[in-house]
Amino acid sequence: MHKQLALALVVLYVITLTAFSLINLGGIPSLGSSFDDKIYHFGAYALFTLLLYNYLNAVSIKNSIFYSILFAVSYGILMEILQNLLTETRVSDFYDVVANFLGIIFGAIMISIYKKLK
Repeated sequence: MHKQLALALVVLYVITLTAFSLINLGGIPSLGSSFDDKIYHFGAYALFTLLLYNYLNAVSIKNSIFYSILFAVSYGILMEILQNLLTETRVSDFYDVVANFLGIIFGAIMISIYKKLK
């Protein structure tokens, strides 16, 4: 993928993820489970990891999987802290961090599998 396009996707995704992390999401569709929020966190951070890797790989960063994981984990923790500090409708949740981390690991595993198959 072209470097500028990969960067644009990461930047747009970070802006979107930040907005969704800090606004009230009362109208988000239900998946029919008691842990819908955790499923959304898992998927959002799996995709975030893939986009980060895609960009870092496009600009030839060594250990791009490691740096993708490191950045995504740091960002996820930062968002949980900011929810607690900046919003009245969102609160920090340890299990959100766990869901983020599991999504990040899933994304990294998918990258590893793809690289081995390629």
